Parts: sequence; C-alpha cells; structure tokens
Amino acid sequence: MESLFYLSFSLADGIGPKTFELLLKKFGTAEKAWESSVNELKDAGLGPKTIDALNLFRNTYNPKEYIQKLEKNKIWYISQNDKEYPESLKKLPNPPIVVFGRGDKSCLSSPKTIGVVGARKVTSYGREVTEGLVADLVSYGFTIISGMALGVDAIAHIACLENNGATIAVLGNGVDLPFPRENQSLYQNIIEQGSAIISEYPPGTNPSKGSFPARNRIIAALSDGILITEAAEDSGSLITADWSLKLNKKVFAVPGPITSRMSDGTSRLLKQGAVLVQNTQDILNEFSLQFPSGQASSNKSKKINYKKMGLAKDEIKILKLLENEEMTVDELSKRVNYSVPVIMQILGVMEIKGIIGNINGRYRVI
Repeated sequence: MESLFYLSFSLADGIGPKTFELLLKKFGTAEKAWESSVNELKDAGLGPKTIDALNLFRNTYNPKEYIQKLEKNKIWYISQNDKEYPESLKKLPNPPIVVFGRGDKSCLSSPKTIGVVGARKVTSYGREVTEGLVADLVSYGFTIISGMALGVDAIAHIACLENNGATIAVLGNGVDLPFPRENQSLYQNIIEQGSAIISEYPPGTNPSKGSFPARNRIIAALSDGILITEAAEDSGSLITADWSLKLNKKVFAVPGPITSRMSDGTSRLLKQGAVLVQNTQDILNEFSLQFPSGQASSNKSKKINYKKMGLAKDEIKILKLLENEEMTVDELSKRVNYSVPVIMQILGVMEIKGIIGNINGRYRVI
C-alpha cells in the first residue's frame, strides 16, 4: 500500500526526489505525507505553488485507474519502498522516487553490470571497439547498461543483444516513448529479447534538456563501472563518468587516435586517472576476473592493408581519414582540399567497391 503513495508523489508536479525526501523526514511515511493538511505541508517546507499543485492533483488523481493504465501498456514500477528497488540507486543523493519499466524487471538485480557510453557521432573505430568489448563482457556475464542514444549507446545495446546478453536502457523520457525515433526497432528488440527499458519519468513524459544529464546518474548508479569507448570533449558521457567517480566506482576509457576530436574526451579521462582499456582483460582485472584461457578476445585491432586493396591514391587518402572518424562530404572536402563534386565522385566509387558506407550523410569504413 505504501508503494502506491510513492507512485502518487512521483506523478505530482513539483515533487521531485529532494522534495519527497523532505516529506518523508517530516511525516515518516508517504501515506501520511499524502494525507497531510496544507498547514502541515507548509511546515514541511513546501512553497504555496507546490502545495496548490499537489492539492489539485490529490483531488483529481485516481490511483486505481492509473495502475490499470500501466498494466494495459505493460509498464511496471518499483518504488523506493519495494524490496526490488536497487540498493545502488539508494546511494544517490537524489534517488528516483519510482522507477518505471518495460521488459524484464529481473535485469535490475543482475550480479555484474557495466555501463557503456560515449559519442553520438561515433567513428568506425569507436564502433569496432564498442562492439568487440561488449561482446567479450557479455560472454563473461555482464549486463550492459546504457542510454539508448544514437552512437555508442545504441551500438552497445545492439552488440549485447546480438551476443545473447541482457541490457538495460535508461531513458530520459517516459518508458512508453521510444527516443530517439531512429532507435524504435532497438527499443522493441530490447523488450522482446528479455532485457529492460527503465526511466524515473512517468509514462508520457517527453525528453527535455535537463532529463538526459539526470538519467546519466542512474546509469552510473546501476553500473559496477563505466566504460567510455569514444567521446569528444563535450560529450554527455563525461557526465556519467563524473557520477561514477562520485559514487566511488571505476571509470574505464579507451584511447583513440590523437588525430580525431572524438578521442578528446577519453584522452581527458585517461589524464585524470581513468583505467586505460586496450583489451577486455584490462576491465576484468579491476573486478579481479580473468578472461577464459583459450578464448580469444573479440576486440583485436584491425589494420587495413591498402596495397592489397588496390586503391587509388585519392581513395587511400580518404580512407585513412575515415578510419579515425565518420565524416560528411563537406568535412572531407575541407580535409583533403578537393571540391565537393570530386569528393562525391570518389566516394561513389568507394561505395560501389564496398569499402565505405553512408549513414545519414556521414561516411564510414565498413
């Protein structure tokens, strides 16, 4: 019964984790707080606007109808008061009042977890590294946690599912809204393949500028450590790394080409003391685990043999740039000092040869 009142407060405007914590300290239980008078709410430290909004909500909210709506949409929830609520979340200074979810709830009790985050505009290098490391970590029983954003996040989720692993996607919006839209099929696959989608935001909540940094703290809290495979200097994944450090957890970073701006973020983390990751065992060492003997790690670096490929000089020049990061036609034109029509002609030939691919206007090595 108490859990229902936690749910009710999580849906009320103006009642966030910090305000809810004040109410619990004042009244002892969520039920008593819900049934408190206006004067009692004032004594608890709530402002007039918050009290008015809460009163309006209490008079119009029907908990039975809301629960039925959740069940109809196959959405579950866990409150701070429930035994299933992850202990790791309670260590946050502002833990979610309620966690909403779709898919397999048991993923939240996974014994070994690691967050894998990074750049949205991922390069072919970042893609390869992420896929390889995730495949190995899954084979060792790690549940992969990420934010289902474009780039590294999505690649980590996909690689996990392709290797029959469990993954948790932490959204910055309601669990009923696949976001971004480009990842709608990934959203469905996560649910259908026995993994989980979770969020602290009620169903129907659209993403906002502040919701993504907030969800990063949940990724950090649920993970035993955070792995950043590729990140620019201003990448949001660095917020997740900061939260991991605040929670006294390990931060792992993969070094990248110094010629790529997409390595600036991971380079900074390494300078600040993050664990250098050159292979999967570097991660396992920090957990006192050993990669199975005789089992080859899937993240060996690959070198392109240009001579065997029989490429023209112009093609080699472009391919070397795309090895480090995905680029648009305009970006390539500036880097090699060729006109856009010439670049497009070269890229067209390279696509026909099956050397490169084009995703949303950005070219990468296949």
